[in-house]
Amino acid sequence: MATMGRYCKAYLVKELRQFEQWTENRWLEYIENVENFQDESEKVKKMLDDEDVLYLQENYVVTNGIFKDEQIVVDAVTPEWQHFCQTVLQFEVPVSETVSETV
Repeated sequence: MATMGRYCKAYLVKELRQFEQWTENRWLEYIENVENFQDESEKVKKMLDDEDVLYLQENYVVTNGIFKDEQIVVDAVTPEWQHFCQTVLQFEVPVSETVSETV
């Protein structure tokens, strides 16, 4: 069953590709092994274009959907990747403030 995270933010692929060490190896594995294609042209349609949208999850994993454990594109979370996300992409998980009731 798919796991929904607390927070994710959508980015265009071209924004994520600004990261110098960006790689889509996990996505290539996914479309190679999981999807059943009738022919090569159908497989090419699954390749990522600059204008496609991906989701940066709260744990800095990138997915091709809103669930944090499905269709993973990037899961190599490094300090450099986190720094890029925080500084260039301005990614920040909002802090939930709880309202306490006074009785």
